[in-house]
Amino acid sequence: MAYGGPALAPTAPPGSSKTVRQVKLDKECELRVEVSPEYPLRLRVLNGTAEIFGTEIPPEIWMTFPPRLKFAVFTWYGATIEIDGTTETDYTADETPMISYVNVHAVLDARRNRAKASPSDSDASQGPRVIVVGPTDSGKSTLARMLLSWAAKQGWKPTFVDLDIGQGSITIPGCISATPIELPIDPVEGIPLDMPLVYFHGHVTPSVNVDLYKVLVKELAQVLERQFAGNVESRAAGMEKLWSMLRDVLKNKANVDVVKLHKSGGVVSRNAKVRQKARAFRIREYFYGLTNDLSPHSNIANFSDLCIYRVGGGPQAPRSALPVGAEPTADPTRLIPVNINQDLLHLVLAVSFAKEPDEIISR
Repeated sequence: MAYGGPALAPTAPPGSSKTVRQVKLDKECELRVEVSPEYPLRLRVLNGTAEIFGTEIPPEIWMTFPPRLKFAVFTWYGATIEIDGTTETDYTADETPMISYVNVHAVLDARRNRAKASPSDSDASQGPRVIVVGPTDSGKSTLARMLLSWAAKQGWKPTFVDLDIGQGSITIPGCISATPIELPIDPVEGIPLDMPLVYFHGHVTPSVNVDLYKVLVKELAQVLERQFAGNVESRAAGMEKLWSMLRDVLKNKANVDVVKLHKSGGVVSRNAKVRQKARAFRIREYFYGLTNDLSPHSNIANFSDLCIYRVGGGPQAPRSALPVGAEPTADPTRLIPVNINQDLLHLVLAVSFAKEPDEIISR
């Protein structure tokens, strides 16, 4: 957990006085904070109890939040929060959707207990599978973190599946991934990277290559199904899925409940430029660590030792080889060898464990 320890940098601009103040929160209220883009912020709970995205804050222990981070401190019964440093903005709110969120958690917890009590070879042993959907910047990731942390606090080990390649909650943008959540999620460090299952798409939106996206999602689903088949505990705990849209076909599916939840008033809308900058920070954080505690280094290899491929595109079939009236199209999952040149500079590539090129997509 990222509690205590030295600050990343001075918690106030050089030459200015430190801003240390207390905020009293009434029950079922929250403090919404945007950390300054230049300086970190320290925060602790002086009395009462409070949580950040479903994870309880330890009492009287300073937590350091890095620049640009946005979070909300919520209390069910009342608390006094102390802040050390400056913020981009902070304010308290007494209208939150937390009651409806925790009610969803209670329903999921009951279904997990029912699944755990069922014979392992029956359909009833399958725990809930949750898809969190909504438009851009509607609080999907935050809700997923809450449900995961509350489940972990109850002793469950749900699997988090991140299909949002534009943001990258588990790893860098451009990937779909999954990982088991065994403990409440750290409010600062986020989703743990201990045992992620990652598939590289290479773009920040599925629309660039929808067919490849579907293939990768299918591969990920098959691997997870095999894992659940051999792990009763994970099967009962279920999954929390993050997805970009809800297909109309789900309305007629049996055993599927569609629950509409209100968006939190603390959700911050971001334009395309801000989202692009956030992706860049996310990639940097992956290589250098949240507090610059990692030290990436270079390895030198001969070009002749490397084989680089691009998935999708490539030459189209000639019209003479197609049925009458058909138009030539590029194969979205075809592997195209790529020449190593200056065009690859500053690009992020995935390293495959495949032994043969035709195994790259599934490895």
